Amino acid sequence: MKELAGKKILLGITGGIAAYKSAVLCRELMRLGAEVRVIMTAAATQFITPLTLQALSGHPVHSDLFAAENEDAMGHIELARWADRILIAPASAQTISKLAHGEADNLLTTTGLASDASLMIAPAMNNVMWRDVATQENIKLLRARDVLILGPASGDQACGETGPGRMLEADEISEYVLQQFQAQSLKGKRVIVTAGPTWEAIDPVRGLTNHSSGKMGYALAGALHDAGANVTLISGPTALHPPRSVPCIHITSAQEMSDAVMENITGCDIFVAVAAVADYRPVSSTEQKIKKTAETLTLKLVRNPDILAMVAALEKPPFTVGFAAETENLIDHAKEKLAAKKIDLIAANPVSGDNSAFNSESNELSLIDSNGITHLGRCSKSILAHKLTKEIVRRYYETHPTKDT
Repeated sequence: MKELAGKKILLGITGGIAAYKSAVLCRELMRLGAEVRVIMTAAATQFITPLTLQALSGHPVHSDLFAAENEDAMGHIELARWADRILIAPASAQTISKLAHGEADNLLTTTGLASDASLMIAPAMNNVMWRDVATQENIKLLRARDVLILGPASGDQACGETGPGRMLEADEISEYVLQQFQAQSLKGKRVIVTAGPTWEAIDPVRGLTNHSSGKMGYALAGALHDAGANVTLISGPTALHPPRSVPCIHITSAQEMSDAVMENITGCDIFVAVAAVADYRPVSSTEQKIKKTAETLTLKLVRNPDILAMVAALEKPPFTVGFAAETENLIDHAKEKLAAKKIDLIAANPVSGDNSAFNSESNELSLIDSNGITHLGRCSKSILAHKLTKEIVRRYYETHPTKDT
């Protein structure tokens, strides 16, 4: 069965080099069973022809707000009422600004404002434009209205620069769309996700930490929320914005993370420990910066709380999921951690060489539980988060059956 069978998706395409990806996206959505209609801005037609999208979608492409035939067929009101979801990919900085400020001066923005359908946008622009204060303020306005922002990704750009602003690939966007239509498999379930590194102070300016961007944990918190769960994200220091509608408790040290977890664990159904928690901390930190005077410096360290093991050892523990970042003997070390901490599932990911997930947009995981090993192929962390969510859901209900399962 095609996952999007019977679903109606209005695909908006704005001006930008990433418009070529929209052809692939249209084809992918239709492969999943969706019915697709296309609106193109005038600028979009400079990058890809309407005829291409008409051939792919099997329907005429709409672009003119005042086209005479629209009022007799499917004008902006008809398009607005027809769609189950509106997906704008790519979404230019100009279109994002218009949507944020309620400007309706073309068919796409007019239709978007006239529709009750959920709106998803996949930004695509130069990295400087994406980072600009005006663009970020517009994104905040849209997020506050429950517009789902897909991406952008970071990497090489058509202008020759590198940074955030690339439109997500078609398969990534399709996965997000699919997730929006899927049953709320975790509706009513409470989930805690830990993410990011911890920071253990040596003095006011120095500390011990782990190499973690938090991207995997944040993506997973978002995917679990999309599955209907009431997610609480507990995060160490990162440069990331929490996923839409996911409350975040910000902490710094391992002890603070431990305290936050234990204060919120009551009634938790699923606990996912993605955070890279420092194993040790200094016995004490100095109030003033340590001066560089001696040739050597000795630090006395003490072990930090093992948060995952503490949760798993509760009298009535939630379904517990751990992460094992390993530089060698990945599967063996992950199996040892699974057994030692007595958890339900562990996700092992390599962090050495070319396969390292550190500071990368992609990752790969091997899931290990009492039944064996499931390998999840290398892909973007956003897609991987949704794949992992599906695996967690399946295993959770295998051990926590309900009348509906």
